[in-house]
Amino acid sequence: MATHSYKDLKVWQKGMDVVEKVYAIAAALPTTEKYALADQMKRAAVSIPSNIAEGQKRFGKLEMSHFCSIALGSTAELETQLQLANRLYGLRADETLLIREDISKMLTGLIKALRSKN
Repeated sequence: MATHSYKDLKVWQKGMDVVEKVYAIAAALPTTEKYALADQMKRAAVSIPSNIAEGQKRFGKLEMSHFCSIALGSTAELETQLQLANRLYGLRADETLLIREDISKMLTGLIKALRSKN
């Protein structure tokens, strides 16, 4: 991969933005959700840039593709949790969902590109 650092990847940068927004949303949840939905949301959000970073530091496109796939799964998990927060507590996360959608598209494209070069 031509990138020297995972920090140079736009998808990692957007992932970091999502983490910040999700932590703010999680803080707005009732205290009864502190160790349930809020914790799950934060873990899923953190998993996105973390897996991108780990994959970029691994050797080979297959490993990078694998970790990007995990990050992609975490985006779907996070979307579900954000929708639950909206349904259960009326918390809107439209901007976060849009960024998450961008990340999903970027990861899908990256995974396809990595797999096609094998």
